[in-house]
Amino acid sequence: MNRTLLFDSPLLLGFDHTRSLLERAAKISGDVYPPFNIEDCGDGRIRLTLAVAGFGSESLSVTVEDNQLTIVGKRDPEPAAGPDRAFLHRGIAARGFQRGFMLADGLEVDAAVLEDGLLCVDLIRPHSTKRSRPVPIRTAG
Repeated sequence: MNRTLLFDSPLLLGFDHTRSLLERAAKISGDVYPPFNIEDCGDGRIRLTLAVAGFGSESLSVTVEDNQLTIVGKRDPEPAAGPDRAFLHRGIAARGFQRGFMLADGLEVDAAVLEDGLLCVDLIRPHSTKRSRPVPIRTAG
């Protein structure tokens, strides 16, 4: 299979790390459970909201490692439906999950709050200042 890579231009120097980030993001984006929103809250703040109905704070974990935010929800095995439980429709997922997000350099997790079946993870990007510096030119010899 021959595919064109986005960062193969000779004018993009040192973007090997970005290419590997895109490849990692492609691997972790396959699953769609649980659904989530990403909201720009202004002033460098981002809110990630996951619909985690049925999960308590003790069954959820939020970790950051090597610029990857990982959110895991673990479910205890449910007892099999017995004579006292007969589902006519079962639309609420009863499975655990692992959801990953790649974070840009400098983006930090500020807080995680679980309320009304929604897990909100607040991220903040500190303001950066533009840097400009002259590069001296030496003559050979």
